[in-house]
Amino acid sequence: MRKRSKYRPKPVILDCITYVKTGFTPMVDMKNVLLNLQLKNHSALESLRVGDATKEDIDTIISALNITEALSMQGIGDDYKEEIKEAQDALFECAKRGAENYKFIVKGLELKAINYAMELHDAQLHASTVRDIEKAIDTVKNTIIQKKARAIVEKQI
Repeated sequence: MRKRSKYRPKPVILDCITYVKTGFTPMVDMKNVLLNLQLKNHSALESLRVGDATKEDIDTIISALNITEALSMQGIGDDYKEEIKEAQDALFECAKRGAENYKFIVKGLELKAINYAMELHDAQLHASTVRDIEKAIDTVKNTIIQKKARAIVEKQI
């Protein structure tokens, strides 16, 4: 059997001008996308607050906080790196506690830190462009691919 090639062709952008123009568009102008994203994030946060959070809710909050960190690394909200770190640590502890039975119970101080980071995430979305968000998503993907992200459940040997 032959070894599989690592080559993957890059996607072709058919309309380059529209792609570039869309990159300059502020997220505030894309009302439907922004509203759907915020609704998804805040419903997951509400499920966590009430105690009904599922794995998908936790994954949604993790994604939002990862994007928050990536945007702060790009200079959008970089004054709040310590608060973002606290929120990520709080969510990590909550997710680690609930990883075995998928019952995610958050403590008061953890919820406060996560709420603050989610408010910061909303403010960052209002201050960024589509291209900023794309770069933040690429940063998060590369961090995960390079295995620099911490795993919630450690591998059992």
